[in-house]
Amino acid sequence: MKLSRQLPLNALRVFECAARRMSFTKAGEELGLTQTAVSYQIKLLEETIGEPLFLRRPRQVSLTDAGERLAPKLTEAFALMNDALASVGAALSETLSIHSTATFAQQWLSRHIGNFQLKHPTIAVRLATSATLIDFTREAADLAIRWGTGNWPGLTAHRIMRMDFTPMLSPKLAEEAGGIREPADLLNLPIISAGDEWWGQWFTAAGIADPGLEKFPRNEFGTQTMDASIALAGQGVAILNPGHFGEDIAAGRLYQPFSLMCNDGRDYWLVYPDSRRNVPKIRAFRTWITDMLPDAEP
Repeated sequence: MKLSRQLPLNALRVFECAARRMSFTKAGEELGLTQTAVSYQIKLLEETIGEPLFLRRPRQVSLTDAGERLAPKLTEAFALMNDALASVGAALSETLSIHSTATFAQQWLSRHIGNFQLKHPTIAVRLATSATLIDFTREAADLAIRWGTGNWPGLTAHRIMRMDFTPMLSPKLAEEAGGIREPADLLNLPIISAGDEWWGQWFTAAGIADPGLEKFPRNEFGTQTMDASIALAGQGVAILNPGHFGEDIAAGRLYQPFSLMCNDGRDYWLVYPDSRRNVPKIRAFRTWITDMLPDAEP
């Protein structure tokens, strides 16, 4: 007996089912095949092995000695494979891998993810942060929080937070400056990350076309969290998204001197591959985060 190099898994599966049911017809019903297709697969397996596996009689089949030896081992093998797949599937379904921008992870997700886990105690969360856009075809992640316009081919995207921006500073610094009455007053204070394009957009919207931002150091601190920390320490004015710092605003640690907010068309989005939109753990997180954020789109 000489097995072919490529194991005929389809034929083995058909034989196992026919041997267990002792009927080509019943095997076809279980597997969704015609009786002719079942007969063909078993014949293919017999030719591969070089031994008959069934004795064919009118309206009845029985196993040969070779079939008797093969059938229980195949039943055990397929059971082991099913168990292996189930264990892998269970492990994957219990771990939700999230890729997020650092600011969103630090300022919102880290403060609320405990609520998600209270609602879904069987789902563990693995969080990674980066300023780069994740490539779902190359990196292991179930979903991502991205900043942009929401137009990413092959991905389902839900807007979850508007990325509005406005100047913010500590109340103590505003008091030391004698109050902030008009936008031009901000230019008498240190401007944090003056090279950020948001500053120019906001001052233009506020009626100051040339605010002279070039006179300030062109520092780049990488995240809004860093800029906000400097502002909280009373060391300057930062241009921030109020949605990230609601607790600091409510507690009086950060002060928003003007109601004017701008938006450059880029917001925060929850994204995942189109093909995985019905995965239970992804559906669970999508429902949770869109319920939690008032501006989110389900």
